[in-house]
Amino acid sequence: MTRIRVGAAVLNQTPLDWEGNRANILAAIQAAREVGVQVLCLPELCITGYGCEDMFLSASTAQTAWQVLEEIAPATQGMAVSVGLPLLHRDALFNAACLAVDGQIAGFAAKRFLASQGLHYEPRWFKPWSTGLRDLLHVQNRAYPIGDLVFDVGGVRIGFEICEDAWAARRPGGDLSLQGIDLLLNPSASHFAFGKFEVRKRLVLEGARAFGVSYIYANLVGNEAGRIIYDGGALIASAGHLIAQGPRFSFQPMVLTTAVVDVTAARMERARQGSHPMQLPSSDPIQAPLSAPWPDLDPELSQGASPAWEQGPHLKEEEFTRAIALGLFDYLRKSRAKGFVVNLSGGADSSATACLVAMMVQLAVQELGLDGFKRRLPHVAGLAESATARDCVARLLFCLYQASRHSSQTTQDAARSVAEAIGARFASLPIDAQVDHYVQAIEHLLGRPLRWETDDAALQNIQARVRGPSAWLLANVLDALLLTTSNRSEAAVGYATMDGDTCGGLAPLGGIDKAYLRRWLHWLQTVGPAGLGPIPALEKVTSQAPTAELRPPEAAQTDEGDLMPYEVLDVIERAAIRDKQHPVECFRRLRVQFPQYGAVELAQWVDRFFRLWCRNQWKRERYAPSFHVDDENVDPKTWCRFPILSGGFRRELQELAQYVAQLRTPNE
Repeated sequence: MTRIRVGAAVLNQTPLDWEGNRANILAAIQAAREVGVQVLCLPELCITGYGCEDMFLSASTAQTAWQVLEEIAPATQGMAVSVGLPLLHRDALFNAACLAVDGQIAGFAAKRFLASQGLHYEPRWFKPWSTGLRDLLHVQNRAYPIGDLVFDVGGVRIGFEICEDAWAARRPGGDLSLQGIDLLLNPSASHFAFGKFEVRKRLVLEGARAFGVSYIYANLVGNEAGRIIYDGGALIASAGHLIAQGPRFSFQPMVLTTAVVDVTAARMERARQGSHPMQLPSSDPIQAPLSAPWPDLDPELSQGASPAWEQGPHLKEEEFTRAIALGLFDYLRKSRAKGFVVNLSGGADSSATACLVAMMVQLAVQELGLDGFKRRLPHVAGLAESATARDCVARLLFCLYQASRHSSQTTQDAARSVAEAIGARFASLPIDAQVDHYVQAIEHLLGRPLRWETDDAALQNIQARVRGPSAWLLANVLDALLLTTSNRSEAAVGYATMDGDTCGGLAPLGGIDKAYLRRWLHWLQTVGPAGLGPIPALEKVTSQAPTAELRPPEAAQTDEGDLMPYEVLDVIERAAIRDKQHPVECFRRLRVQFPQYGAVELAQWVDRFFRLWCRNQWKRERYAPSFHVDDENVDPKTWCRFPILSGGFRRELQELAQYVAQLRTPNE
């Protein structure tokens, strides 16, 4: 036998959804069987779902996962299929991949390197497996091999790197290649972040080249557990060449990517490598016999090149659009809400949120067709046969503009124009009567009038808070999900009113900075995603300076006037929070990147950022869940932990003031 067909299936799983996860796995196995796949790789922990969190520590989770595995194994007749699940062994829990062969469980490979950075906390639940260690797992009077294993399936040797294993300095694939493996399977749960797909491709290609193997990589896809979005993107490479690539950001529950690999050619490639030493294996491979030998196949051309949108000049904008759209789609589907409500202010954040919901519908209908969209989202059942994507938007999205006496006609026109352009339902609701009621009640209580000169923050906040109950009521009546429109830059400095503009069950923009969001909106206005095009109505939004419109019009309030330029804020956030730099180092970075501003002004902005950051940690603890799209997050639940009460960087900020005072020309 020379050539075999291999496959990688990306799955849209849900934590602890035993029936749904099993159905997706069985659908992938059946689809693979129909096209003649002989070796199939499925994603990491696909039986339980990757995001089970502390439920991994429940004995019932591992027990039920084993039951589901036993239900799946018979479906692998004539094939070899890897299926991920947690395994309890010798009083330790392991992240494992089962290789089921010809209807039987052949054994388990256990993950060696656990993901522990950023939003990953695997060491909280799992133990790492030691290199070279083999053991027997005893279940129901049967013993199965587990550990650092090589499987011999019909003369083809198979090894594993499980997700983080491939990112480690000493990859397991190097040791496995010296044992003569032919196929290296990588079941993964690799979250989406900007630019990360290119890193994955390099890991797969370099693994295939350096180890002289065929490499099969399968990832999750979709919003699995609420915050993390997986982009899919199955990869198959052989001898350093990418021969198949699956789509990313698919709305399907399962997508299969296949290719024919030449086992003999890969072996000869290893033989030609002078750097690849001959080494006798340290232990015999696990024999997993087949009831019938696999047929040899004809070669085929490479397939699955990157789509046009991945090759254009706006990759980050396209990725952001498709990631958030998929995240919203799955959140709506899995939460069983019946739609979305957005407080559409006519500003950048709320307009972006509304547009992303509309593009969620358009992209999903584009891929699934209207009938497929209805099957995946029964929320729109009952629409006429002649219904369009725009009709689906109207069913799923309600935009509410809540005007005060300080709201301008400009923002109201912008809000209405955006809602009309995307096909959302729209209504305007005045709030002055409610605001006046609360203000007068507190004035009576205190025995004095509330004035802007003395009560600025309170008078601003009551307007934002009054908007909350109406939006919540509308969402409750519609059985819809209220979306929070705050972005990451606002979260960093607490520039949001708790129980006001933070009202909502999900914050789609909570993982993205405001400076980038404004650039993305301009792109959406003028270019737009491939296959969808621009939304010109956004010109009424992008032409405005961002403003909360909470002070009287004569105050000419702007967000950047209250804070600092957003580009500056985001550089400080990256330096201070991502890179953990001292205020003086943050200031020195700003001096290089923003020479147009004076030293005193830059120092004031650094001081303001650190003070606001510390003061508002309690707000970040209360924000609605947000999507992780950028590995520079401030979400304390998944990425950036910080004490609610702290010293507030007082000593460090005093050092900054002294440093600036010593500069020769501080006002440059």
